[in-house]
Amino acid sequence: MTASTPLTPYAALGGPEAIRRLVQRFYALMDELPEAYAVRKIHPDSLAGAEDSLFKFLSGWFGGPPLYTAERGHPRLRMRHAPYRIGPAERDEWMLCMHQALAEQVADVELREAVERAFASMADHLLNVGDDAARAQCAGGVEAALP
Repeated sequence: MTASTPLTPYAALGGPEAIRRLVQRFYALMDELPEAYAVRKIHPDSLAGAEDSLFKFLSGWFGGPPLYTAERGHPRLRMRHAPYRIGPAERDEWMLCMHQALAEQVADVELREAVERAFASMADHLLNVGDDAARAQCAGGVEAALP
């Protein structure tokens, strides 16, 4: 890679070890924060499977190895999340955990803010309950918000 070649978000975040730490901290916060109760209760008792899935998804989403697609095919996020009630409360709680995990794990403010915008867009896209869900469905998916 030359000096003029931009880093992928995957590389800028620190590669697989950093992505793994981010995901682990995210799910730890989901367990720790009482403010995350609604989003936590739509997950199974053990978060190990969710943690593995999110790590694999983020690997490819951030521009690293497409681990999730290699194992399970296209993520189809809306379809895979359709069985779960995801309203504004669940979205906001998910984002609360991710915001804190990013704040603790990503020192580069511009990168952190770009990643947070991308997560917010994705979280909005997954809404399937309430007025916000109709707007999310009409939005047509997640736009590339990553640097």
